[in-house]
Amino acid sequence: MELDIFFSISQTEVDGYMPDERTMFANFFEQVELADALGFGTAWVAESHLSTEVQKMNPGAVIPHFVGEIGLNTDILQLATRIFARTKRIGVGSAILNILCNGGPIAHAERIKTFLALHGLDPNEQRILTIGFASGRFPFINIPYGIVPRNAMEEAAWPVMKNKIFEEATEIFLRLLRGETLNSNMITPRFLNDIPIEPRWRFPNLKIVPQDVRMELLRLMIGSHDPATQIFANTILPVGVFNLSITPGDEIEKTNERMRDHYQGTWERRLMPRTVLVFIDDDTNRAAAAARKALENYWRALEGTLDEEKVRRATNNALIGRPDEIVKQIGERFDPQDRLMLWFDFNNHDSQRVMKSMSDFMTKVAPHVR
Repeated sequence: MELDIFFSISQTEVDGYMPDERTMFANFFEQVELADALGFGTAWVAESHLSTEVQKMNPGAVIPHFVGEIGLNTDILQLATRIFARTKRIGVGSAILNILCNGGPIAHAERIKTFLALHGLDPNEQRILTIGFASGRFPFINIPYGIVPRNAMEEAAWPVMKNKIFEEATEIFLRLLRGETLNSNMITPRFLNDIPIEPRWRFPNLKIVPQDVRMELLRLMIGSHDPATQIFANTILPVGVFNLSITPGDEIEKTNERMRDHYQGTWERRLMPRTVLVFIDDDTNRAAAAARKALENYWRALEGTLDEEKVRRATNNALIGRPDEIVKQIGERFDPQDRLMLWFDFNNHDSQRVMKSMSDFMTKVAPHVR
């Protein structure tokens, strides 16, 4: 079993306290340096864009009750450069890169190639950058970049249309990373109820630079549970699946079965790492209370009302209790070949407490599950 770590860098209010940005980043870097020393495999970092505080001023605000900023990492490549400079072994993963905003799929493919060119200059460098990519969680992030309905038909079918846009972006992104010379007429035509969809991106022949990069230092994972999109991505490059903590277990197993047939290569369960909240404490009741409080606060902030079902599902997917209890929970819930993204900083700004939980897990739990 592989053990990774997930960082949110979420500047939200917890018990009336909200750290400033400098403190948030300082906490992150001391935690990621400890994660490297403790032996976590990959540091996955949440990515977000634009102020969630300011979006509350707009009509139809999607998270009107959230206090603070849902994430401070807006550029995984800049952050990865800093992480690699301050650590020795740990890999870096984006959780997840929105390929629709900030220039779209062409810009993101070129930035990644540039990063790989610089990251791979040292012939001894072996640390992996894993790009989890998707279409973004909140519409307010994509709207400034023109990801909006263009006509009545698109507006009426917008949920389906958004996936079509992501499919188009995925094709452009992956084919450019593969090194192709491409123009928009070469992109697969897409249809909505048999009606052709006008492409979102129109461009003449182009090829991104730099080209001489070490592609073996890059891994790709798609942040979509749509089977057709997963399969389509794997017709271009090997692409794993990025998984969320509230994804039902049966969907996870169906994805593993499907990807065994359609992954471009040999599918392994580790190619779909699973996000797992961790509340570890020597006192079971104290761990359970911390989990319940954190999850309730989170869903209230995100939705304004407490959804008991979501709290229950997230709690059931979390690892909660003493180290020996967590060892048992892992054995009962996960396959030995699974790869876990362990989330310790959830709704918690006490960096010393977060780091103690990380250390307790790796010294008291990890030896029994590896």
